Amino acid sequence: MNEAAGSIRDVQEILRSADYICDRPLATAVYLSLKLQRPLFLEGEAGVGKTEIARSLAAALGRTLIRLQCYEGLDTSSAVYEWNFASQMITIRTAEASGQLNREALRGELFTRDYLIARPLLRALEPHSEGAPVLLIDEIDRTDEPFEAFLLEILGDFQITIPELGTIRADAPPIVVLTSNRTREIHDALKRRCFYYWVEYPEFERELKIVLTRAPGASQQLTRDIVTFVQKLRELQLYKRPGIAESIDWAKCLLAMDVVEISPDVIADTIGALLKYQDDIASLHSLGIEQVLKQARTIQDGS
Repeated sequence: MNEAAGSIRDVQEILRSADYICDRPLATAVYLSLKLQRPLFLEGEAGVGKTEIARSLAAALGRTLIRLQCYEGLDTSSAVYEWNFASQMITIRTAEASGQLNREALRGELFTRDYLIARPLLRALEPHSEGAPVLLIDEIDRTDEPFEAFLLEILGDFQITIPELGTIRADAPPIVVLTSNRTREIHDALKRRCFYYWVEYPEFERELKIVLTRAPGASQQLTRDIVTFVQKLRELQLYKRPGIAESIDWAKCLLAMDVVEISPDVIADTIGALLKYQDDIASLHSLGIEQVLKQARTIQDGS
């Protein structure tokens, strides 16, 4: 485990140094993942800060961040490695043109590391001068079960088998963070290899600190109004509730417009920073922006 993260408090401090405000339960999950050298599996709604944890860890620890963005149909050639066929063909043509074509010798030459294109999973197992990298496997729920099965070897033993080269093992296991928006369930065999944590939307005070940190130009009162309104929106029946990223984006939009106080007109003009589906925008308008804002302010005044 990295010496800088020797305690749960240390984890909170190093993440804070990268502008990630982390509560103790989440810091505990990160700490145990580092301590036990096990992948950290983060599940939760989109926009709650799962991906940002990996980015912040890499920045705070001074490690390389290697990101594998998952999608339907992801295969080993995109995730692990592929052979550089163009370079191989040039080598073959050159040997043929020179009249020195020795097929057996050429076969051995073509399938070496010189012709191998390393993709994210393989690069994460290779040595790095600054220490083991942070491997982010983002939105694993977008892939299919065969790819999950393939990950078992990597996450279990931190190794990859390439038929032409043999087994490649990591000298130092990478710091692995997997995220899922839970669009489908991930197989138990994969979860068992990880330390699991469900990331909730932050409570008011933590979200307030996050927005103040990421949008420092906003006043304390404007930031409180932003967070209060966003948290009120999350109580509504929306298809996609705004996440922390939307809170930060909205704060930056209001700063760009020199807004000092939130009003129904301001919300209507900038609602695209918070809600990304027309049905959700229509729902807000049907409820009445002024009414929702009034309810949010009542909650804030009561607190």
